[in-house]
Amino acid sequence: MAAALLLQSSVAGYPCRNGKVRDVYDLGDELIIVATDRISAFDWILPTGIPDKGRVLTALTLFWLERLPTPHHLIDINIESWPEPFAAQRDILAGRSMRVRKTQVVPIECVVRGYLAGSAWSEYSRTGSVCGSPLPAGLAESQQLDAPVFTPATKEESGHDINISWPELVGRVGATLAEELRQRSIRCYAQAAAYARERGILIADTKFEWGKTALGELILIDEVLTPDSSRFWPAAEWRAGQTPPSFDKQFVRDWLVTSGWDRNSPPPPLPEHVVERTRQKYVEAFNRLTGRESMVDCR
Repeated sequence: MAAALLLQSSVAGYPCRNGKVRDVYDLGDELIIVATDRISAFDWILPTGIPDKGRVLTALTLFWLERLPTPHHLIDINIESWPEPFAAQRDILAGRSMRVRKTQVVPIECVVRGYLAGSAWSEYSRTGSVCGSPLPAGLAESQQLDAPVFTPATKEESGHDINISWPELVGRVGATLAEELRQRSIRCYAQAAAYARERGILIADTKFEWGKTALGELILIDEVLTPDSSRFWPAAEWRAGQTPPSFDKQFVRDWLVTSGWDRNSPPPPLPEHVVERTRQKYVEAFNRLTGRESMVDCR
């Protein structure tokens, strides 16, 4: 279910920005963020959603915001207190929406990596460095790094974000803000990674987003430490030199690769077994991290 699509015609007077997964309603000084069940792959929004995905993303974000050592944008999830067009549609919004403070978004993806994977592994294989910073020689794919590294990237409206070096980051946002972004992002990652490891999940990498309030305070915004913004691995299956399975949309990517889709035309609908296996992975990540044994229900 793409919840915000059901709201679109009835929330008059509140501009909406549609992302790949989230729809953001502008209330002036505040925003309402709705996490739909949409899923994207290879820069396309797929025609088939993943049931409960939006609720998992919202519930995990709320879970981490309560635990991380930094101020954040959340105001409340009490839909009854929101403006009437939203309060009247609690059944659609419950469990997948947050009212948050509006900020001036820092246009940088603040990526922290504890393991060598993804684009970091590709760059290291070619150059021996990540985002221009050298790493020790002889590291293997998926190997744990001696300490988490901060690898900033641009925020692109379409296509993939682009990794940038530390000097490039400083040139874009200034030395003081760049250092604050690095320290806060690494601190949040380190705390979350230590907690997740106790729950049997390795956080290989994640991205944080930050924004500045009208008073100039830097706060954490957007989704936080979800399967969409992070690479979660089962700790029991991790081996350096191999690519562990992940708690995300890998089943979707794998099926699309073998489906015959050319990636230039609209993608095909997902088969039921791919939808269900993907849903199970999202829910399993939530259950492991929060300690809940039952099916996630955030209504």
